Amino acid sequence: MSDPHGDLAGLLKSWRDRLSPADVGLPAGPNRRAAGLRREELAALAGLSVDYVVRLEQGRSRNPSDQVVASIARVLQLTSEERDHLFVVAGLLPPSRGELPRHIPPGVQRLVARLGATPVAVFTASWELLTWSPLWAALLGNPSTLAAGERNLLRASFGGTLLAGPEGHPVRSASGDPEHLQRSLVADLRGVHGRYPNDQSVRRLVDDLLASSPRFAAMWATGAVSEHQSERKTILHPLVGDIELDCDVFSAAGSDLRIVAYTAAVGSSAADKLDFLRVSAVAAVSALEAQPSASAGSGSV
Repeated sequence: MSDPHGDLAGLLKSWRDRLSPADVGLPAGPNRRAAGLRREELAALAGLSVDYVVRLEQGRSRNPSDQVVASIARVLQLTSEERDHLFVVAGLLPPSRGELPRHIPPGVQRLVARLGATPVAVFTASWELLTWSPLWAALLGNPSTLAAGERNLLRASFGGTLLAGPEGHPVRSASGDPEHLQRSLVADLRGVHGRYPNDQSVRRLVDDLLASSPRFAAMWATGAVSEHQSERKTILHPLVGDIELDCDVFSAAGSDLRIVAYTAAVGSSAADKLDFLRVSAVAAVSALEAQPSASAGSGSV
């Protein structure tokens, strides 16, 4: 009888080999011998240690958590069927259809990786941040400074400074009414809560906000349901000052994911400020590439 964990080890290597650095938004570098993604690159992007990835590929670590498997599936740009198979060979149950989708399709992954000149990110339907471009981090603050469970737009909005980035880059709505944006997010969340009544993460998000934020509780009690719309926003950035940008929200068909992008008109002062931040974003990616591993954890994300 074959060992499913041996299948896990072989699959990880084969899926890693079929990716190129460009597929995940990384430079290839001049001294690269193999075309595939390196173990240290997979580790850094998935928030794992290189040693843990090595142990997985050698079959010496046999019980990865569902968070680890989901993160690896995202980085390796697996299809939904491949993601489900990865869960099975790891000894886990694949996510059910009643759960909030968190898997990013390969096409959306490539879109984010190749939009290097745009601050772009992908959120779940409940506004949990899943992945982002380097320029997004340069504009709004680096989300990797937060634990995965804290990367949620509603938690940020009702937890202190309105929509502040992880490093304290507040965002203001063009409407001038902070509560307008919050009401929109709450009404959107109620619709998500109705679509995924059995998803534990959605229930936990609502319960936590009801317990911690009287403002959220009051808005939730209205029972309003509507889809959150795109809106022009101003980011209060510590390096370039206020930068007003168009913020557009797109849907990924069939996945219930939100793709959010900030853009500026060509030749505008906002575009010049984005160009300046782009240089710092490239520098940050280069610094990451110079490190042997971006994580020293044992396998948690």
